[in-house]
Amino acid sequence: MLSHPGRRAALRAALRAAGLGVVGAAAAGLTAGCGPGRPAAGPSSPPSSRPPGPARPAKPAQAAAPAAPRRFAGQPVEIGHGPRDGGRVALTFHGNGEPALARAALAEAEKGGARVTVLAIGSWLDAHPDMARRILDGGHELGNHTQRHLAINDMSEAEAYAEITGCAQRLKRLTGSIGTWFRPSQTQYATPLVQKLAQRAGYPHVLSYDVDSLDFTSPGAAAVIRNVTGTIRPGSVVSLHFGYADTVDAMPPLLEELARRKLRAVTTTELLTP
Repeated sequence: MLSHPGRRAALRAALRAAGLGVVGAAAAGLTAGCGPGRPAAGPSSPPSSRPPGPARPAKPAQAAAPAAPRRFAGQPVEIGHGPRDGGRVALTFHGNGEPALARAALAEAEKGGARVTVLAIGSWLDAHPDMARRILDGGHELGNHTQRHLAINDMSEAEAYAEITGCAQRLKRLTGSIGTWFRPSQTQYATPLVQKLAQRAGYPHVLSYDVDSLDFTSPGAAAVIRNVTGTIRPGSVVSLHFGYADTVDAMPPLLEELARRKLRAVTTTELLTP
């Protein structure tokens, strides 16, 4: 197995070989949705410990007060991206999978000076309640990705509402807030009914995305980077997942490339706040 410096050098070499020394062309055939209903797969190899990167030290972790959902004037009920005229993007993570990989992804984000938005599955919070505080204490934002991560658009009104409120109740119990955002499960876009139910549960907006990393397919870190950087632009909201070693490995070079493009990774609330 390659050491961490060797793995990172191999990643960069692979990107250069693909014509992506400055990471470029989009991977074809991006699919919609937050991934199939299968649970996050374990890594083919455990994530390695990384020394802090020298370029951009992370901001000190702060114990964040739990935030509540906000209504953003002028924004639609379902938000897929932020303003295109700034230098900010939002990295959003599906909160599920092995906690060690989730912590590793958060640590890499923090080393690169990024703040992210985590949409957590309620059953994951039931199993790992300490993750809620870890996310907030890192200066990140925590939201709702339904209780069981089922195909919410196919559910009855009562079932879908129970999925939204089930996760909201767990977030409230753990943090004092129902979370900053709601993202529907197993879909990129919510139906009008799910949008209405989310609003009834206390979320003025539904959070979608315009860039899909496809990291849940375990395509390799270089492919994750290509999938993101091929289509990202100012204001983009990127879909990523905890629970995958490829995502952890992709974070340092991805953040380096965003910085080179003068794009800063912020929380979704910061992205939408003038």
